[in-house]
Amino acid sequence: MPESIFRYFPSLSVGQKEKISCLKPLYDEWNSKINVISRKDMDNFYIHHVLHSMSLAKIISFKAGTKILDVGTGGGFPGIPLAILFPHAEFTLLDSTAKKIKVARFVSDELKLSNVSFKNKRVEDEKGKFDFIISRAVTEFNRFVELTSKNLKKSGNNDPGNGIFYLKGGDFEKELGRYRNSVKIWEIKNFFAEPYFETKKIICLPVSEL
Repeated sequence: MPESIFRYFPSLSVGQKEKISCLKPLYDEWNSKINVISRKDMDNFYIHHVLHSMSLAKIISFKAGTKILDVGTGGGFPGIPLAILFPHAEFTLLDSTAKKIKVARFVSDELKLSNVSFKNKRVEDEKGKFDFIISRAVTEFNRFVELTSKNLKKSGNNDPGNGIFYLKGGDFEKELGRYRNSVKIWEIKNFFAEPYFETKKIICLPVSEL
């Protein structure tokens, strides 16, 4: 239930709560046609997808006009929940699978999110520049950095400064490669009490370390 989210974000507006409450019915509708989220995860939709995506809001508050690229967004995570949280930031959701982008676009349109755009393409082909790159573990971290660092602006007005935010679970030490001493890591279990987050982490690589 969305109440599991509201208690962690007590300052949400009525409109934001309404949009978050609409998420599961919208994804239920599409998941019956296009399987973008596993049935097991749909049973825990608000914890596994929405709250997990919103964990980034515990470490950064995107300022108005900030440009964010969500790589491998799938059905819209973490981009859509974050777009609800930060309506004055600009989110571009990218995925190479057309049916996934179709679902994410439908949800965004139904929620009337004016700060979300979509690209059905491979990240290798993306030329745009953004303040932040975000993703939920689409590949090994060092490979992800290789693919996306070209899309980062060198400077911006957010604190922390421009960079990559990567949501990752389990043992990822080997994936860090030469970035091992350059990243900052937050444990999501320090923000949320649910057992699902016991091994979930946020990895941040500042653009200054590239």
